[in-house]
Amino acid sequence: MPRKPKSKPSPQGDPSDPQGMTFMLEAFLEALQMRNYAEGTIYKHRIQLGHFIGWSFERSLQRPTEITRPILQRYQRHLYEKTDEKGKRLSFRGQHARLLSIRAWFRWLTRNNFTASNPASELELPKLGHRLPKHVLSQSEAEAIINGTDATDPLGVRDRAMLEIFYSTGMRRLELIGLHVYDVDADRGVVMIRQGKGKKDRVVPVGERALGWTDKYVQEVRPMLCIDPNQQTLFLTKAGEPYSASAMSLLVRQYVDKAEIGKTGSCHLFRHTMATLMLEGGADTRYIQAMLGHAKLDTTQIYTQVSIRKLKEIHEATHPAKNERKKPNSKDDAE
Repeated sequence: MPRKPKSKPSPQGDPSDPQGMTFMLEAFLEALQMRNYAEGTIYKHRIQLGHFIGWSFERSLQRPTEITRPILQRYQRHLYEKTDEKGKRLSFRGQHARLLSIRAWFRWLTRNNFTASNPASELELPKLGHRLPKHVLSQSEAEAIINGTDATDPLGVRDRAMLEIFYSTGMRRLELIGLHVYDVDADRGVVMIRQGKGKKDRVVPVGERALGWTDKYVQEVRPMLCIDPNQQTLFLTKAGEPYSASAMSLLVRQYVDKAEIGKTGSCHLFRHTMATLMLEGGADTRYIQAMLGHAKLDTTQIYTQVSIRKLKEIHEATHPAKNERKKPNSKDDAE
C-alpha cells in the first residue's frame, strides 16, 4: 500500500452535484480504476486534486467549468509561495506532482465533454532538477549492513534473507513485500516479480547466497511465523502477517544505522547500490534497466553518473596532475 501523508485534504461542497468538482473527481478516479491504473497512482491523484479542490472551494469555485487558465496560474503561484508551520516551502517536485494531476484531470474532463475547453492545456510545470542518489554503498558497506543480522535468531535469519534479496536483485520495497513463496525459483536462479511498478511482471536473476538464505528462512523460520495455512506471502512479520511498506522501511533503516557506516537510507539504498556496483563491474546499462524494471533507459542512465570507478581510472591514467607527482610535505613546498 502507498504511504499515506500525515494530513488528507477534505474537499467540501455538494458531492451529489453531477457538475461539481467532488463528483467529477470521483468519476475521474473511477475511470482510472477501469483502465487498470495502479492503486498508488489513483491515491496520489486523489490527494493532489483534493488540495486543489479545497483551495477552489475557499474561493467559491464549485465546478470545473468555473476554472480558467488565470485561476490555475493563481493556484500555481499559491503552491510556489505556500509554506508549512515551520516556514518551509513546498518543493518544486511537490509542486510539479500537484500540477501534473490537475493537467491529467482537465485533460480527461475535456475529452469526455465535461468542459468545453482545457484551461490546463498550456500549464507550464516547474522544471525539475536532476538528482543523483543521496547515498550509494560500497561492497564492504553493504556486507557490513547484511552481516548485522543475527543468524542464530529466527527473525535474524528472516531479515538476512530479505536484505540478501534486496542486495542481489535491486527490487523495490513493495515488490519484495509482494513476493510469494512460489515466486522464488531456486532451480533457475530467478525471482518472479509480479505486478511491479506500472503493473508489469518481470523475471530477475538472484544470486546463490540470497537463494541459500531464503531457503533457510522458508524451511526453518517461515513455518514458525505462518498462522494461516493459505498465506502465500514469502516474508512475514512475527505476527504472521505480510509487511507494510513503512514497517519494511523501518526494519532496513535500523540495520543501516546499526552498521554505523556514516550513510543513511533504507530499502532503496540497496537498489541504488546493486545498480551502481553492477555497472562498475561492467554490466551493460540495458541489462540493469531490465533488472530494475525501468520503462525508460533514461531512468537507468542516472547510475552511469554515480558509477565513477572507471572514470577515476581514466582520470588517474590521463590527467597531467598524476598521483606520481611529488606531493607537498612542507609549508614551503605547499606554497
